[in-house]
Amino acid sequence: MIDPAQQMVTVFGGGGFIGRYVCELLLKRGVRVRVACRQPRHANFIQPLGQPGQVGFVRADLGLPASVVHAVDGASAVVNLVGILKGRFQAVQVEGARTAAEAAGRAGSLAFVQVSAIGADAASESAYGKSKADGESAVRAAFPAATVIRPSIVFGPEDQLTNRLAGLARLPVLPVIAAQRRFQPVYVRDLAQAIAAAALEPERYGGKTFEIGGPETMSMRQLHEAILAASGQRTELVDMPDFVASLLSRFGFLPGAPLTRDQWLMLQRDNVAAKGAPGLAAFGIEPTPFAAVAPGWLGRFGGSRFGSRGSDPTAA
Repeated sequence: MIDPAQQMVTVFGGGGFIGRYVCELLLKRGVRVRVACRQPRHANFIQPLGQPGQVGFVRADLGLPASVVHAVDGASAVVNLVGILKGRFQAVQVEGARTAAEAAGRAGSLAFVQVSAIGADAASESAYGKSKADGESAVRAAFPAATVIRPSIVFGPEDQLTNRLAGLARLPVLPVIAAQRRFQPVYVRDLAQAIAAAALEPERYGGKTFEIGGPETMSMRQLHEAILAASGQRTELVDMPDFVASLLSRFGFLPGAPLTRDQWLMLQRDNVAAKGAPGLAAFGIEPTPFAAVAPGWLGRFGGSRFGSRGSDPTAA
């Protein structure tokens, strides 16, 4: 492993939900971090997490190869966190990933970490799932020693899922879509630790694929119940029949629609780590249970004086 003080890691999507934690953990390990995103000013909150001169920002767009080349110049490692849930999957999650990996290879980077998703499958009916798999293949072709990390759904103070569902729980009745579909929710700090380790220790993690899930497998209904418990709320949960959810998804193109057709197709399969696939244990990380941390940010929905937006009980 190279001396951390001699390393510089470029993080594409460093200003996003997962990215902020990856950057924080890299900074704590003493490396320099270059946050690459389309709007660097939106990532300024990362600046105080490092020492003077340890954090840099660069405007970059995976659709603009010249900006990507500039962003990875001099980087010992590159992390690609960029992903979308709807829209131009091929352009962002395949061609964009290829562009970043090719640029990292030409720049002489020692590590490339591609953050994909459990459910990535070249044969998937879902454009999202297929593009994630095709993106992995594109990265491997451009940077054979890349590390691929596939997380299940990710929870944490800024996530869009638990906060949204906790907000909807104020309604007298809350429909549950795909109630029996199973997930393995992973805490954002645990995932970020794995990503940071992969970036800094390619001799251990390079060329491998990891499926990252938390310590509990939950159905969608159980996840809703866990969110209610963490937020101190009570409401009636009603399982939505699949044919109704399927019909609803066909209107997913409308503004504000709760579910797209592609998301419904992804929900036809469980989102759990494959049996025997290496996960957090390979990084020496003990997974964090949902109930151990979620009240720290969800408690505000139930009026708990202990819950506040953005609080994180595990933060050092």
